[in-house]
Amino acid sequence: MEKLYGKDLARKAYKVRLSAVEAVHRAASGHPGGSLSCADALTALYFNEMNVDPANPKWEDRDRFVLSKGHCAPALYAVLAMRGFFPVEDLQKLRSIDAHLSGHPDMKYIPGVDMSTGSLGQGLSTAVGMALSAKHQGKSYRTYAICGDGEVAEGQIWEAVMSAAKWNLDNLCAFIDVNGLQIDGTTKDVMPTEPLDKKFEAFNWHVIKIDGHDFAQILDALAEARKTKGKPTAILMTTVKGKGVSFMENQAGWHGKAPNAEEFAIAKAELEAKIKELEEN
Repeated sequence: MEKLYGKDLARKAYKVRLSAVEAVHRAASGHPGGSLSCADALTALYFNEMNVDPANPKWEDRDRFVLSKGHCAPALYAVLAMRGFFPVEDLQKLRSIDAHLSGHPDMKYIPGVDMSTGSLGQGLSTAVGMALSAKHQGKSYRTYAICGDGEVAEGQIWEAVMSAAKWNLDNLCAFIDVNGLQIDGTTKDVMPTEPLDKKFEAFNWHVIKIDGHDFAQILDALAEARKTKGKPTAILMTTVKGKGVSFMENQAGWHGKAPNAEEFAIAKAELEAKIKELEEN
């Protein structure tokens, strides 16, 4: 696959957002807010960074990815479909009882999914295990994960962080989606987790802070993570929950709510306008 950069990545990410919102609307169920905030990171990983083969999803030497905040499956599914792991038409069957795209990633039925997730806090531990396995086997593949900033209030996250540092897992890179919101409100009100940079540094992680919607910063951070030796990397990306849809942006209420027909029409128009703008400029 030819790697994407700049506006090509941005355009792809907005197509991911449109597909995710459409799938949630069609299903009348799902999690649009966090899906939209992590769409850029997912797009950068699958269309520029990760070494994967859609024709051989279980390829032994592939890079691994774990969506620790598994409720944001709509964005991951859109990326996997566009990358060629399964037909794009399958996205229309999100959360359908007779289809394979369940509400949270399922490694048993969905090509390209390396770990079933949904119980918050557990995904990073799995990513640590994958990275440790590569070390033991002398394999060169890397492992990536995306965690939510609300999710990092889970104790198991910090057990995983401690373990990754103990085993010097420089082949592990974790994005923390710092959008400041979770299902019950702001993270600072529900369970304050800042300063995340100081906490990860105290656990002997290499920390990079970026704008999670700036592809130049995302790609630079990934390159820096690859060059970092002896410790895992945490990329703390500041994002906007609901990014790209005006009435969803920075609104905790859109954590797990599907847009109705009128709302979807507005969202679709806004996202299509952004895609068109990126195509023309």
